This record gives sequence, C-alpha cells and structure tokens, in this order.
Amino acid sequence: MDWSDLRIFLAIAREGSLGGAARALGQTQPTMGRRLRALERQVGHVLFQRTQHGFVATDEGQALLVHAERMEIESLAAIRELSGAETRLSGLLRVSCSDWFGSLLLAPVIAEFTGRHPGVVVELLTDPRLYSLPHRDADCVMRILPFEDPDVVSRRLLRTHYAVYGRPGLGHATPGDGAGCHLVLMDTAFGGMPDVQWITRRLPNAVVAARSNSRETQARLCALGVGLAVLPRPMGDATPGIEPIDLGEPPPPRDTWLGYHRDMRRQPRLSRFVELVVARLAAAGS
Repeated sequence: MDWSDLRIFLAIAREGSLGGAARALGQTQPTMGRRLRALERQVGHVLFQRTQHGFVATDEGQALLVHAERMEIESLAAIRELSGAETRLSGLLRVSCSDWFGSLLLAPVIAEFTGRHPGVVVELLTDPRLYSLPHRDADCVMRILPFEDPDVVSRRLLRTHYAVYGRPGLGHATPGDGAGCHLVLMDTAFGGMPDVQWITRRLPNAVVAARSNSRETQARLCALGVGLAVLPRPMGDATPGIEPIDLGEPPPPRDTWLGYHRDMRRQPRLSRFVELVVARLAAAGS
C-alpha cells in the first residue's frame, strides 16, 4: 500500500472534499480523485460515500483511517528523530504563542537567542490556533492551557497577573456595579475565559462596547477610551494612556505552559532555545 496514496486518503477524510484535500496537499483535484480510485481498487472497498455534505468515510474507510493515522504519526516521528540527530545549531525553529506574549516577553529572548546562534531562524506564530506538536505544526508552544498529549514534554513556565485598565482618572468614577461603564472584552469564542467571567461578574451592569481576540488591540481600544479592559500586567503597564483601576480584588492570574514533542528533546537548537526561555521568563513570572 503506497503511503502517498494514504496521505491523500487522510486529506480527503479530514477536508471532506477532493478540492479541500487538493489545496491541503498542493495538488490538483483530478489527481486526488484518480489516486483515491486507485486506492479503492487496491483494497477492494469503497472508502467514501459521496453525499451532499461532502465525502463521508464508509465503515471500511473508518477502519483504514485508524491505521493510516498511526502510519502518519510514525512517519512524523521518524522525521523528528532524524531532525533530533542534527548537531549543528542551524535550521528553522517554529514557535507558537499569543500575540502580546510574543511581542513583549518572547521577542527579547528571541533576539538574544539569534544573537548567540545566527544559523537558527526562529519563526514566531502568534495567532489563537492551538498548534499540534505531534503533527509538527510547531516545534515549541507556549499557551495558557496545559498539555494533555502523553508525547508532549511540558512544564509551567510562568504565572501572569492581570489588572483592569482604563484611561487616567476613571478609577474614582467607576460605579461598583459597572452602571454606565463600557467594556472591551475577548471575542465571543473566548467568552469563557476567566478574566471575561470575572469582569462581567464584578461589573454586571456594564455594557460591552467592543471585542477582540488580540490583547494588543484591546489595549489600544482601551487607550482610545472605548472602555475598560482586563489586560496582562506586562502589557497594560507598558501601554501609554492607560492605568490600573482597583475594583476591590484583582482578576485571576493565568499560568503559561511550555511544551514540545518528546522526540525533539535531543534537538540541539530546540533544547538551547527552551533553556534560554526558561532562564529568562520562569523567574520573572514566579
């Protein structure tokens, strides 16, 4: 069974269409269809039902999917193991974290690291997606959710404290129930985050004026007078035109976790980077 055909099978199963699979793999839709038909002839079964909602795996397709995913994991593990055998500090290091964390806390560490190891290119990804370490979407991830995958090596990196911010002079004019106040919150997809629940509970009569999944945008909107915002202290304290507001108790702090796949633990450029990140940030957030 040709592994390249199984990669196409996996892409169709995940994307639900030949067109989506073609875009994911950088091939053409006719090629997807031709290779799928060849695989179905080889295994002697129809692997997908063509429905109005797209391609849906048959029972035989579901059975094959389990094994194909295992083969993919082993293939990626082999690639990681070979990468880990490198001895020179060179190549690409893909790192993921939130926007504010990357610009304020991680950028100085990256600058120091690239100064020490100019042969390594650090690619920083700062968007809200949860990048997969087993699928090598990223080599190192820093996020506020603990890692549950048993193949991921992780540790608590630091604890970040938060505060409510507003334009100077607003602290004395903020009613206890938030009546007449406006808020700048995370977008609705992140409405369950602890800081959102905390501020809406503390100021139940406040009006939501704006939302954004970017902390930097929230800070800018706060400085422009759109409303109060709960921000990480490192970001809020560094933003001109806003100051902390005391509502009687601070918002809940958040832990940041660092993780990487265990197959990469012997990768020199990754281990050196993790060592520097921990040295510079772990003590600062304790």
